[in-house]
Amino acid sequence: MLDADEAGKKLEKILSKEEYQAYYRNPLSNWWEKAKERFADWLSQLFPSLEVSESVSGPLLVLIVVIFVIVLGIAAFLIARAVSRSRKFRDEKPFQSKKYLEWTCLKHLSEAKKLESLGDLSLAARHLFLALLLYCHEKEWLEAKIWKTNWEYYEEIKRTNVTWAERFYGLAKVFDEIAYGEKQISQEEYRLFRHTVMGWLEQVEEQTGS
Repeated sequence: MLDADEAGKKLEKILSKEEYQAYYRNPLSNWWEKAKERFADWLSQLFPSLEVSESVSGPLLVLIVVIFVIVLGIAAFLIARAVSRSRKFRDEKPFQSKKYLEWTCLKHLSEAKKLESLGDLSLAARHLFLALLLYCHEKEWLEAKIWKTNWEYYEEIKRTNVTWAERFYGLAKVFDEIAYGEKQISQEEYRLFRHTVMGWLEQVEEQTGS
């Protein structure tokens, strides 16, 4: 019967062999090796003409994995930001003051022109958008209420004309960025915003002959 010392030496010799060392290797290292193998297999399936050699599975594969993770992170960030903006669009109300709801479309247009001449383009853009909202109200494409959100107005306009609804959606997003995101609109952005709003109003007037 082997004594304890001799048995311990034999056990130590067995555990020193490569197959046992591989088993007891750092779990994180094992996970990384498996991850690299799976990623290399995925690359081979995605690009059949690409031969993932040992050299590719080394530093180059690590670089590809890092780039992939960065791209995935950027995509996740952009998606999260888009979702956040979409939720904000659904929650924000364009009429924060009942006074502005009681103004006419023409009064908002007049105020926008005055603010534009004073150089306050962000506030001018807000009045242009409110003028458009009240114009849509006058045409009965929507019913303006102080508690309603731009998303609700968008859904109401869509029932009348899908193209107009999409146009409204684009303008409403700019309005939200100015009104709630505290964005300072540039002169070029204001020019485009004003051109879109006024062009839409003129187009409808010509079509309806009113």
